[in-house]
Amino acid sequence: MSSEESTNRTDPAWKYHSLVDPANNNKFKCNFCGKITNGGVYRAKKHLVGGYRDVLGCPRCPPEVKLEIQEYMGKKRTLKEQMQMIPDIDDYGMEDDDEDDVMEIPVGAVGRGKSIGGKSVGSSQGSVSKPMPKKPKTKGPIDVFFTPNPDVVVKNRKGKEPTIDANDPYKKELRDRAVTRFARWMYDACIAFNAIKYPSFGSTVESIGQYSPSMKPPSYHETRVTYLKKEVINTNRLMKDHKEDWVKYECSIMVDGWNDRNHRSLINILVNCPKGTTFIESIDTSSYSKDGKRLFELFDKYVELVGEPNVVQIVTDSASANVSVGKNFI
Repeated sequence: MSSEESTNRTDPAWKYHSLVDPANNNKFKCNFCGKITNGGVYRAKKHLVGGYRDVLGCPRCPPEVKLEIQEYMGKKRTLKEQMQMIPDIDDYGMEDDDEDDVMEIPVGAVGRGKSIGGKSVGSSQGSVSKPMPKKPKTKGPIDVFFTPNPDVVVKNRKGKEPTIDANDPYKKELRDRAVTRFARWMYDACIAFNAIKYPSFGSTVESIGQYSPSMKPPSYHETRVTYLKKEVINTNRLMKDHKEDWVKYECSIMVDGWNDRNHRSLINILVNCPKGTTFIESIDTSSYSKDGKRLFELFDKYVELVGEPNVVQIVTDSASANVSVGKNFI
């Protein structure tokens, strides 16, 4: 490997290996023990670190070199987990990805011409690496536990949205195709444009991308029954945290009155505490919106629901009926 070529390589493994054939970037020779590995620079790094089943460790690698390679591999692994758990199309050509699985054959076994894996192995100098057929990357149970939370991914990505490289026109075409169909679905379903601004939308797209292609869309029954029930459970779990704060920090009941398109008088009941504001219920008060006594009974019901010792105040507008209700609470 020429000095010019080595300076263009940022991976530290290039400092401790040399290419057996300058035209072949997959075959490396260790500068410490002379072992030849076939499988790219990633396999060479595993040889230096040791402890991997698919490659023999270097017996002469200095501790400081092993630590340097371990730290580099750890940083690369952390970066991939945080930003891109699912490999991008570009990643399949990167030198740092796992290459074909390699079976390392000990020198003694080779010299005696033993049969390994059902095939006869002839004698040769040093160890021989036999590339195994590359299997397509698939997702398994472990991906469920180590795929990052979509909300966290979207949050970390804010302010540094990646731009589409002009040198990768296929990415632009694929994104255009996806956005076209998504926008068409919005138009068909008459979904408001500002729905795109919801924080949950970004994590939704990220979740679909983490699944990988060929994801089966949710069914009518799933969205109407199965996942609606799950969301009710999730909402109750969030409410539990709020209710604990009601007791710990006390809270305010807020009453928001308004009229809908059918001229009904509606009241929204909300509870505010340091954790945030929680919607409790919306009530049609058309028949007694101006009856102070009935409004008092209504408000008192929610004071009891929240817990009278936990309620600091009730906040309403200045309507005369609400003013009379306030006098009854004094």
